[in-house]
Amino acid sequence: MAARIIFATGNENKMKEIREILSGCGAPVLSMKEAGLSADVVEDGQTFEENARIKAGEIAKLAPQDIILADDSGLEIDYLNKEPGIYSARYLGEDTSYEVKNQALLYRLAGVEKKRRTARFVCAIAAAVPGQGIVTTRGTVEGYIGFQPAGENGFGYDPIFYVDEYGCSTAQLAMEQKNAFSHRGNALRAMKKELDKRGVFEK
Repeated sequence: MAARIIFATGNENKMKEIREILSGCGAPVLSMKEAGLSADVVEDGQTFEENARIKAGEIAKLAPQDIILADDSGLEIDYLNKEPGIYSARYLGEDTSYEVKNQALLYRLAGVEKKRRTARFVCAIAAAVPGQGIVTTRGTVEGYIGFQPAGENGFGYDPIFYVDEYGCSTAQLAMEQKNAFSHRGNALRAMKKELDKRGVFEK
């Protein structure tokens, strides 16, 4: 069994979701900060999967005995040719608040009817497994861009991303509801199965 699972993020919102889904795997789940690791990785891939693999591979060099998980995720809006896509975190600049990013996207979609506002959250997760190379999984959740932001429970683009099944934005859902179907949740559950299949968590 791996000594530790290190997720290559400093985002505490992500870590809450990650720990909840990976609970019971038999290994401690740590952020990079908690593991005492630091790296400035240039994610210059052309897909979510490529970026996740680059990040996992680079961090694995710092802790080759551990399982390193890394993700790349973002929002694809069909009407905007799948923008912001892999540039979601850097859309309008890395230091630009998501409140500004969300308002900018709503402005670009002004006057566009609901059926043409289809969108999805995408998450690719890569796992660098000692002695087994790198494996990737992908999770998505389909929805649409609402006409105004709503909700305080989410982060990032959650306030403008709506899901018909719930009739509200993902920022209006409780964490448990969101984790049950979120793109990251779907990718993490697929990764957990993949790692189980490889015997990573066997004692």
